Amino acid sequence: MARRSLAEVFDPKANSLNFIRLVLAAGVIFWHAFPLSGAEVEFAPARQLMGQIWVDGFFAVSGFLIVGAWMRDPDWGRFLAARVLRIFPGYWTCLIITAFVLAPLSALIADGLWPWQSIGPSNGSYVISNAVLSINQTGIDGTLTDVPYPDAWNGSLWTLRWEFLCYLGVLVLGLTRLLTRRLVVPALFLLAVVGSVAARFVDVSFVQLDVVARFALMFLAGAVVYLYQSRIPVNWPIMAGCAAAVAATMLLPDYRVLGALPLAVLLLGVGALVKSPRLRFANDISYGVYVYAFPVQQILATLGVYRWGILPFALMGLACTIPLAAASWFIIEKQAMRLRPRKYAPKTVQELVVDENRYIK
Repeated sequence: MARRSLAEVFDPKANSLNFIRLVLAAGVIFWHAFPLSGAEVEFAPARQLMGQIWVDGFFAVSGFLIVGAWMRDPDWGRFLAARVLRIFPGYWTCLIITAFVLAPLSALIADGLWPWQSIGPSNGSYVISNAVLSINQTGIDGTLTDVPYPDAWNGSLWTLRWEFLCYLGVLVLGLTRLLTRRLVVPALFLLAVVGSVAARFVDVSFVQLDVVARFALMFLAGAVVYLYQSRIPVNWPIMAGCAAAVAATMLLPDYRVLGALPLAVLLLGVGALVKSPRLRFANDISYGVYVYAFPVQQILATLGVYRWGILPFALMGLACTIPLAAASWFIIEKQAMRLRPRKYAPKTVQELVVDENRYIK
C-alpha cells in the first residue's frame, strides 16, 4: 500500500475528526458509568484504557487543530476570541441548566420537591463559583444525596481549565515565534515525558505535576503531529501498528510516556483516512456531549437506571445526552462561533509563501 504523509492525506474539509471526537465523548460516558453506578475497576491497564484514553484523545486532537489554527492565522486577538467563544458560552449555559433545570428535576424525582421549594442560594453559587473554569463547587444543596456518587453534578468540567491553558500556551509560543522553531515543541514534549515519569516518584502535589504533565504531554503530542505531518506516513497498516503500540503501553504505570505519540497519530491518521460522507459530520456535538453527559447520568442514577447494568446505563446516558448536546451546538455554540472576528484582507505574496512553508520539512 502506498505511503502518503498525513499532510497529503488530511483534508480540512473532508475528514472524520468530528466523528472521532464524538466517539471519544461516548467513551467518557461509558467510563463514568462505573463510578456513577458505585462500581470499581481494579485492573490498572483497564483503568487507563477505559478511564484516561478518551480525554487524552481529546487533548491530542486539540493540539493538532489549535496549533493549525494559529499557523493559519497568527493574530493573537482573533485566536483568543475564537478560543473563548468556543469554550465559554456552551460551558456557562451548561452550568445554568444544571443548576436551575437538572438539579431541581433531581429534587423532584428524589423528594417530590417542586422547583420553588428546591432552588436556593446553592444553585446560584454553583454557577458563579465555577464560572471561570475552576471547579470550586461540585454539589448543590439538597440534591444527589441518595445516588452511588453523591454531591457531584459534573465530574467532567475540571479538564476544561487545562484545555484552555493549553490554548494559552499555544498563544505564548506563537507570539514569541517559538512555535515553528524546529526543536522547541519536540523539546517541550520530551520535558512533559520527563514530568510524567517524575510525577510517579516525586511528591509535588502543590503544582499538580501529574495533571500538568498528563495534559501537556497529550496536547503536545497533537502539536508535534501537526508540525511534522509532512514526515508522518499514514495508511491502514500503520494505523493498526499504532493501535497495537497504544495497547501494549497500557501495561506501563503511565501509558502516555510511550503511548502519547502513537495515540495522536492513530486518531489523526484515522480521521484523515476515513472520508466517508456518513462519518464526515459538519456539526460537532462532541463538546456538548462531554459537558452534559455527567449531569444527565446523575439524573438517570436518581431514577435508578444504574441498577440495569453498566452498558445499559451508559447507552441510556448517551441517548439522553445527544438531544441536549445538539441543542447546545445549534442554539449556543454555533451561534457564538459566528461572532468570531475574521480576517477579511486578501493575503499578500509573503503570507502565501508562509502558508506553503508552514510545516517543518
